[in-house]
Amino acid sequence: MMKYSIVIPCFNEEGTIKLILERTKNLFIDNNIELILVNNGSTDNSKKILSEIIINYPHAKFIDLEKNLGYGGGILKGLRHCKGEIIGWTHADLQTDPLDCVTAFKEYEKISKRQNTFIKGNRKNRPFNDQFFTFGMSLFETFLLGKLIYDVNAQPTIFPKKFYNSWINPPRDFSLDLYSYYLAKKNNYKIKRIRVNFPKRISGQSKWNINFISRIRFILRTIKYSFKLKLNKVI
Repeated sequence: MMKYSIVIPCFNEEGTIKLILERTKNLFIDNNIELILVNNGSTDNSKKILSEIIINYPHAKFIDLEKNLGYGGGILKGLRHCKGEIIGWTHADLQTDPLDCVTAFKEYEKISKRQNTFIKGNRKNRPFNDQFFTFGMSLFETFLLGKLIYDVNAQPTIFPKKFYNSWINPPRDFSLDLYSYYLAKKNNYKIKRIRVNFPKRISGQSKWNINFISRIRFILRTIKYSFKLKLNKVI
C-alpha cells in the first residue's frame, strides 16, 4: 500500500512540469511517495507535456480536468485519488520546493501520534511587502477565529487521510488552505510547521497575486470566507 501521496494542481504551468517530475523522481520513489499532478483546465501546453512524458515517471500520475475547477477544486480532485495513508498538496510554481514534502513526511516518522498531526510550511526569505501582507492577514484570522493562525497559504500542507475524509463542503478556491488549517486547529490536531524557502517564480505568473487590485480582491474573499468559518456556516 502506498504510504504517502502529494497532489500538485497545475494551471498553465508548462514551464515547471518537467522540472517537478525530474526533481521528485528519485527521492519520491525512495520514500514511497505518490505524486498526483492535476491539469486543472490549463490553456497552455500543460496537458500535452504531461501526456507525453508521464510514462517516464513511475512515481507520478496525472488527472486531466477539461474545465478549471479553481485552486481548491483541482486539489480536491487530486485528493480523491490519493492512495497514501498520509496525504496533502503543494504548489506547481516551484516557489515551494516539492522536496519539502519529503521533509514533511519524515516529520511524521518522528511523531508517535501522527494520526493527529497537521504539517504545514512556514515561508522564509520573502519580500517585505509579502511578509507585511501575511502578518496582517494572520493577525486578522487569529483574532476573528480565536486560534493562532499564520502564513495560511504556505506549502506543503500534509495530514492523515482520515482528516480529509471528515471534511464537509470544503471550498473550491484559495480558501481551501484556510479551511484545512482552521479545521485542524478546531479538531485539536498537533500543528507542526517546517521552514521552507520561498524563491522567485522561475516560470509563468501568479494566479492571484498579479497586482494591487488582485491582492485586494483576494483579501476581501478571504475575509468573507473567514466570517463564514466564524459562524460555522461551512463546516
